[in-house]
Amino acid sequence: MLERFSLLEKRFQELQEDFGTLKKDLVQLVEENHQLAHENHHLRQRLDELTPDSAKQDRSSHDSSEQSNDASVGEGYDNLARIYEEGFHICHVYFGTPREEEDCIFCLKFFG
Repeated sequence: MLERFSLLEKRFQELQEDFGTLKKDLVQLVEENHQLAHENHHLRQRLDELTPDSAKQDRSSHDSSEQSNDASVGEGYDNLARIYEEGFHICHVYFGTPREEEDCIFCLKFFG
């Protein structure tokens, strides 16, 4: 019994050391992420200062094309709603199987 306690204590210490190392790595990554986000913000500001108005309009037209991609997401949502109304599950649990007359709470969570 004492040997098992000693073994568990050793494993616990090793895990604690690993946890400390992971914590240090996480702190470093968070700091680096913050620094990069800050640098990115300044670079975007600088780019906006140096970019002529015509290029800004091109960038805004690119943003509008991204919005059209959002419309295709809405289309997928509508397709799933139609499939559900036709009597099939759209949830990850029973996807594609016929629904009984009752509503499925998993499918309804998708709509909520």
